[in-house]
Amino acid sequence: MKIALALLFLLVAPCAAWADSFYLEDLTWPEVKARMDKGLDTIIIPSGGTEQNGPHIVIGKHNWIVKYTSGEIAKQLGNALAAPVIAYVPEGRISPPEGHMMFPGTISLSDDHFAGILEDAARSFKQHGFKYICFIGDHGGNQEVQKQVAEKLSAEWKSEGVVVLHIGDYYAANGSEDWVKAQHLGVENAAAHAGFMDAAEVMAINPKGVRPALIKHYTEKDFPKNGSKGDPSGATAEYGKALLGFKIKAAVEEIKKAEGKK
Repeated sequence: MKIALALLFLLVAPCAAWADSFYLEDLTWPEVKARMDKGLDTIIIPSGGTEQNGPHIVIGKHNWIVKYTSGEIAKQLGNALAAPVIAYVPEGRISPPEGHMMFPGTISLSDDHFAGILEDAARSFKQHGFKYICFIGDHGGNQEVQKQVAEKLSAEWKSEGVVVLHIGDYYAANGSEDWVKAQHLGVENAAAHAGFMDAAEVMAINPKGVRPALIKHYTEKDFPKNGSKGDPSGATAEYGKALLGFKIKAAVEEIKKAEGKK
């Protein structure tokens, strides 16, 4: 009898864990519907980016970060789910290549194609009954397109009570740079590409995504050759956890304010 109960627990426990997830892709459609029937009405559409990050940080940096943060944001909101990460975003001209496209592994979309993905995803979630559709981008190239699509769809759906939000504070106004300066770490340009903040955030959620032996102080002059222009030498997972916390907090507060819950 005890063995049978133990086996039953092993079979049921994983299902219970999945059902408790705040990631849409972990759930079955009846589990999603059950939550919506209980009042869940917010979906987060996260976008990352597939781009080079110097010789020391993996190409999936943004995707790793925004998957983690979107799940935490949904959990803190309580009435939300995080959709799968959009990994292909605008990264610059493809041919002739510019910016990150000068390095193997980067994938770029035009603004129009990215806008189309965002719009179709939002229309899908509206069809299913979500009332708040939130775009959260971990990459600078995503921000303006997200803003434009959110404004367009919110205007279109105003009479139906559906709101599409570009959660800009997550990326541009989360207070993390000021926090780094206040720590007096002597880090110059902490937010530089593949620099201190990027490395610390990846260390916090995917330690294998950083190559410690290749970390050094890179400058603007190094970018054309190495794809990095920051100094990640003082980065740690502990700093990364704090930095991720700023992103999560800023997004939660902006969404709650939009929903009238702050």
